[in-house]
Amino acid sequence: MKRKTNICSVQNWLDINKIIDDGIILLKNQKYIKIIKVEPINFFMKTDFERESILEAYRTFLKTCNFDIQILIQSKKENLSTAINLVKEKIQEDDNEIINELRRKYINYIENINRNCKSSSKNFFVIIKKENIEGKNEEIIIEELKDKYLKIKKCLSRCGNEVNELSKSEVREVIFSFLNTRKYFFLSKEETW
Repeated sequence: MKRKTNICSVQNWLDINKIIDDGIILLKNQKYIKIIKVEPINFFMKTDFERESILEAYRTFLKTCNFDIQILIQSKKENLSTAINLVKEKIQEDDNEIINELRRKYINYIENINRNCKSSSKNFFVIIKKENIEGKNEEIIIEELKDKYLKIKKCLSRCGNEVNELSKSEVREVIFSFLNTRKYFFLSKEETW
C-alpha cells in the first residue's frame, strides 16, 4: 500500500503574508516589519576623535529608539578569483619586471587572505516591527514604521552610516538569502526570485 506524502512548500510555514512597498512585510499574525539596510563604515580607519564621536552617536541611537529593533548581520565569503585573474593578465601584458614582481606579491597576499577565509563582506540590516493590536488602518501602521525608519536613519547618519529603505525585490532577495544561504551566494541576482 502506497503512503501519501504531503509536500509542503516554504510558503506554507513561512510567516509572511505579503510584501508591501518600502521594505515592509505583513506577517500572517497581523504584525508589520520593515527591513532597513545599513551601509557599514570602516571604524578602524577613523581617528580616535572620530571613533569617540561615532560611539557617542551610536549610544544616542540606542537610547533614542524607544521601540524594538533587531540587528542582523550577514557575512559572505568573497570569491577573489576574478580580481586575481585580472592581475595575472596585467603581468602577461607588462614587461616591467619590478611592477610584475609587486603584482605577484599582491596575488600571493590576496590568495592567503582568501585561503584563510578572512575575505568577506557583510550586510547589515535593522528590522523594526509594529503590531496591529488596535485594528488600525494599514496606512497608519505604514506611516508609523516610516517614522521609526526616519528616526533610525537620522541617528545612524550621525554615526556616518548610509541607511536605505529596501524595495520589494530587495526584500525578497534578503529573505531568500537568509533562507537559502548556500545557494544564494553561488547564484547571480537574476536567479534568486
